[in-house]
Amino acid sequence: MSENQNGWNEYSRLVLNELEKLNESIQNLQREMQDVKKELTEMKAKEDKVNELRSWKKEVDEVVSPTQLKDYIKDINDLKSFKTVAITVWAIVQFLTAIVMAAARYFK
Repeated sequence: MSENQNGWNEYSRLVLNELEKLNESIQNLQREMQDVKKELTEMKAKEDKVNELRSWKKEVDEVVSPTQLKDYIKDINDLKSFKTVAITVWAIVQFLTAIVMAAARYFK
């Protein structure tokens, strides 16, 4: 009977050891599943952002194409440069006019 008891003790330890290994494996799988769920959630959030950007781009493209927008920006910059030059020329002309009028009064 002692021999059966000793054999049962060894078998129960073996079974217990295997159950602990299985438990550890299940816990590892649960951790991995949590990581996968987290990554999946992040990917869904990124997908939502991409979809929002797609819809925004579609709306912008309906208003103006990227090429047209580039041309408009160039035109605006050209107009800003023209404005700067025009104001500078106007100021110089006004200054010269003032000098000419002052000289005309002085030499009169």
